[in-house]
Amino acid sequence: MINSNALPESALPKGVRDFLPLKAAKVEYLQQQLQQVMAAWGFRPVITPQLEFFDQLEKGLGGDLHARAFRFDDRQSGRLLAFPPDITPQIARIAATRMRELPLPLRLSYSGKVLRHTEEQAGKNREIFQVGVELIGLGQPEADAEMIAMAIECLQGSGAKDFTLDIGQVEFFRGVMDGLSLSSDLARRVAGAIGRKDSTELRALLDEAGVDEAAREEVLALPRLFGGREVLERAAKLVKNQRSQRALDNLTQVLALLDRHGIAEYVTFDLGELRGLDYHTGITFQGFLPGYGQAVCSGGRYDGLMANYGNPAPATGFTFDLLNLLFALDRALEDQVKPRTDLLVYACEGAVLRAQQLTPRLRAAGFSAARDMLDRSIDEALAYARLMNYRRLLVVPVGEAALRLVNPSSENEDSLTLEELLQRKEL
Repeated sequence: MINSNALPESALPKGVRDFLPLKAAKVEYLQQQLQQVMAAWGFRPVITPQLEFFDQLEKGLGGDLHARAFRFDDRQSGRLLAFPPDITPQIARIAATRMRELPLPLRLSYSGKVLRHTEEQAGKNREIFQVGVELIGLGQPEADAEMIAMAIECLQGSGAKDFTLDIGQVEFFRGVMDGLSLSSDLARRVAGAIGRKDSTELRALLDEAGVDEAAREEVLALPRLFGGREVLERAAKLVKNQRSQRALDNLTQVLALLDRHGIAEYVTFDLGELRGLDYHTGITFQGFLPGYGQAVCSGGRYDGLMANYGNPAPATGFTFDLLNLLFALDRALEDQVKPRTDLLVYACEGAVLRAQQLTPRLRAAGFSAARDMLDRSIDEALAYARLMNYRRLLVVPVGEAALRLVNPSSENEDSLTLEELLQRKEL
């Protein structure tokens, strides 16, 4: 015997899901809040396709995303197609080709779904909802600060009360690693230990490589260099190489700009954060909410990407993972987002024509309204309206008699004319 409760979930591939009205309304609300902030900062939307030729798409993919792209043969062209695992490379392609003749900078925003292969473990989404921005053509620290400030404003606009943005700088790590003579495999393992903040493994790897004491001190400090602005002072005393010092100068300039924005309180630093090491070229950042272990947004500088599409330009940006943001804010959104319809229009016997005529007028006046077309009693219509989150049941009698506006929850009601109803601001 089939368990009907398990059927909807088992009918879908792992890593994708259905969203029923309440969750869908929350996703839509968050998307609108983010896009409102992005528009206020002067970012203009573009829409990207959900299919790309893989040889074009892969120009903008780092090693991790390259391996996670869904690919298949195109019967029409004979070429390999892919579902984009990230929208940023698509924006870079569009900016470098279709918008090549436009003056810089370009401020572009986007929203859409991407697909990614994921590991076989619970909680990993293959279908990801992204909303983000790309700022193309500006290499100044002010542009990096703008991205961080916008991300903070987006979090505030979405209803987040308590959050942090962790800022890293991949050039700091690269400067530390420049002086080490490590094989590519050992360098990868060292980076992994730093990313996991595993000091014990890191020491063992440095012993294996025979790294001298001065260089060891810089590398071993990386997992511990996280916290407030004091991290930058500690790091400046530890590193001697110019590449890392330039990265610290960049972070110091950005922090000063964030102080001017009045938002530095939301920022922490993590100089051992190596996310996007093969992709980013400077500052990186991730947004976290308390009680939720995954980043809700991520971004950073990627000055090499546009050149891959034939039009070199500095660039930075960020993207929100809407599902992570939804799950982090789910309870907080309960009071703000409720998928309600204003009116269920119920026709008494003989009043169908009258109900059909006034329902469009209600919608034209700004109400959301649906006509109850089933042949049922008022009590049955009230029960339906209560269950399906209608604000009021509008009972339409025969002739010119007054309308009845019934609250499905309390069953309190008012009598009023259509004109009085149309003039109401609230139900």
